[in-house]
Amino acid sequence: MSNLHDQLVAKDATMSVVGLGYVGLPIALAFAKHIKVIGFDIHQGRVEMMKRAEDPSEEIPALGFEGCDISFTSDGEDLKQASFHIVAVPTPIQASNQPDLGPLLAASRTVGRALKKGDVVVYESTVYPGCTEEDCVPLLEEVSGLKMGEDFFVAYSPERINPGDKVNTIETIVKVVGACDEATLDMVAKTYDLVVKAGTHRASSIRVAEASKIIENTQRDVNIALVNELSIIFNRIGINTFEVLEAAGTKWNFLSFRPGLVGGHCIGIDPYYLTWKSNKLGYHAKVINSGRYVNDSMGFYVGKQTVKRLLARDVNPLEARVLVMGLTFKENVTDIRNTKVIDVIRELESFNVKVDVVDPHASPDEVREEYEIALRDAPENSAYDAIIVAVNHTEYESLNAMDFSNFLKDGTGTVVDVKGAFRGKTGDLDYWSL
Repeated sequence: MSNLHDQLVAKDATMSVVGLGYVGLPIALAFAKHIKVIGFDIHQGRVEMMKRAEDPSEEIPALGFEGCDISFTSDGEDLKQASFHIVAVPTPIQASNQPDLGPLLAASRTVGRALKKGDVVVYESTVYPGCTEEDCVPLLEEVSGLKMGEDFFVAYSPERINPGDKVNTIETIVKVVGACDEATLDMVAKTYDLVVKAGTHRASSIRVAEASKIIENTQRDVNIALVNELSIIFNRIGINTFEVLEAAGTKWNFLSFRPGLVGGHCIGIDPYYLTWKSNKLGYHAKVINSGRYVNDSMGFYVGKQTVKRLLARDVNPLEARVLVMGLTFKENVTDIRNTKVIDVIRELESFNVKVDVVDPHASPDEVREEYEIALRDAPENSAYDAIIVAVNHTEYESLNAMDFSNFLKDGTGTVVDVKGAFRGKTGDLDYWSL
């Protein structure tokens, strides 16, 4: 097994990375600086962009493609050239909050058709404990006609990439690895050591590695749910949540979490994989499910609070116009998947409020296709009864009371500041935050 590692380093063997999104492309490029890599994605348009050294996700500059021994393809037949396969495809949820393994199983079929004796397959997609061995391996065996543990070998190493984060990267985050046997574990860990300067943590099993990843985001989800619930309580009391958190944060062991909209492809989704597995085992996860309920409701809560502020100022919602600033799931990224800002918008629209949306990072075409919303190029001056700063993009950091007044009708109105970034910076304007 160690021989495959040596072959990769000598470029006598090739690695494939299946799925070249926010996770897969950075991994592929990092390895391609050391070994020969085939980058595979089912979307030909994305493949053509990457061939031109363009990251469709706009996370990696053209410079990041330089010095990389990598070829991009959408042809599954090309994967037969590789002996070490990394699967990094999305694991979304269905409308019913059930796991959607469609992309993962499709990728497994694609890899299975390319498998040969001695190959290694490493899954990076976030899944419930047991998924790799119970769902993916049988499919690999069925399609390839080979036997795991005898003919090919499997490992799991969860991605820990944080989109938009230029500090915590592949190189600086410890890589967790679990494998089907010790020899595979050693080989896969040594291979990741080529690019992960922080080193690897060798888990005792694939299931332990799977569980370690899914509880990372579940822990954050539950903690954010707590402060979101606190913000609802403090709003009724009439005190500002961020002021309370600042005061409490003066104690050395107080954990720093902030209220907000919890969306995206990780924190807002991963806990549902764990609760689904838990239900299958006959246990209803009370704390995790409660946290999910709170966080999934926050977008609607922000929308309702905005309407209440309008009514308090004698503004008829039927005649109101609201500006929403930011639509991506977090600041300074292009990703609009599972953004909870859409819940704010839909709640406002349920009161027949007219909503304009701006976002300097989101793709207008993707927004139109996904949410049937036409992004404005820029806000209209003197047009709005309320402004909701939903996402704290860098472009918004310098906004002040005068800027907000210019967008509001007659220079007055409500500013809803979801993340509390403009507390004390809105002058005499009506102000509300979580």
